[in-house]
Amino acid sequence: MRILVGLTYYRPHTSGLTIYAERLAVALAARGHEVTVLTSRYDRRLPREEVRDGVRVLRMPVLLRVSKGVIQPTLGLEATRQVLAHDVVLLHLPQFDAAGIALRGRLFRRPTVLVYHCDVQLPPGWFNRVANVAVHVMDHLAARFAHHIVTYTQDYAEHSPYLRRYMHKVSAILPPVVLPDPKPEDVQDLARRFNPEGRQPVIGMAARLAAEKGVDVLLAALPQVLERFPNAIVWYAGPYENVLGEEAYRRKILPLARAWEARGHWRFLGELPAEKMAAFYRNLDVLVLPSLNSTEAFGLVQVEAMMHGVPVVASNLPGVRQPVRMTGMGEIAEVGDPESLAQALIRVLSRPEAYRGDPDRVREMFRPEKTAQAFEALFHRLLQQVRGRDQEASL
Repeated sequence: MRILVGLTYYRPHTSGLTIYAERLAVALAARGHEVTVLTSRYDRRLPREEVRDGVRVLRMPVLLRVSKGVIQPTLGLEATRQVLAHDVVLLHLPQFDAAGIALRGRLFRRPTVLVYHCDVQLPPGWFNRVANVAVHVMDHLAARFAHHIVTYTQDYAEHSPYLRRYMHKVSAILPPVVLPDPKPEDVQDLARRFNPEGRQPVIGMAARLAAEKGVDVLLAALPQVLERFPNAIVWYAGPYENVLGEEAYRRKILPLARAWEARGHWRFLGELPAEKMAAFYRNLDVLVLPSLNSTEAFGLVQVEAMMHGVPVVASNLPGVRQPVRMTGMGEIAEVGDPESLAQALIRVLSRPEAYRGDPDRVREMFRPEKTAQAFEALFHRLLQQVRGRDQEASL
């Protein structure tokens, strides 16, 4: 099967969406499908075309940026060519250009599936409000043109204003999550570099430094955690410098985090490759996901941590709360509530053995091959439906 994948940002850009898209594309390619990713050349240093892990990547030139979005003048022509050259179309939303590509899928009778990752909520400001409206309009058009919509969990679908309008063609498929076992020397190396004093417990957070991630909530909860665990330290893994669209938030948060860093209770680890992330989790006593709104639909890092036996404290958001509910490996804290977050962390850190769960079961639930199989079955079903309509029309 020839599968065209469309999204604004692809690897090496780092976000939950791009990691999901890469894992699924690679898993589909490994199952013998011809997979092409159509995306933006957001960094001019990236090649116009390349093959990554068996996946062909086509990057369109970017004329200019609009908030977190990009303008790609040649995308329309290339999208037409690629939709015609493929059997099915898989689009990752939010994406401003998805409506145009989905329309081509409908016109050219190519089954088109949307993966809806999260709602869009850009930072305050009149320009971002306009951008929000534009993205919402285009996402709704994409939904009307598409043959099917996939989301991570039924919980998120039932609470999303966007997805509730299209429930007749929405289904849930668990996301692909995989992480290699770390090398013992990598685990020890991270401990030496970022925790030379051997502080315990180690609280981890893995995310971009972005307003919706709730870093400020963790910072506000930290004093109460330190009252109970005065030797605790936070390890923050992920981009925290030059995060697109988050300059104002960075200016607000960084001085607070640096103050705790000076006292030995906070460390910025930066962006880590997959093998280092595995070592990161092995050093943790708990992972925290204090996200604030529906731009977070699941939190793949939760599952990565659980695969290494690390419990999680997550926000009580639709979708985000599901990994803890499914596995019992953690606690759920109220959204934006430092007191609730602190108490949840204290409960987990006080009785860690109660939250260990079954990492092998977690790995099996989220194998990329299982996700790819589910999409493959969906594609075959949609192809049969479209071909059946074509046959009826020819009679």
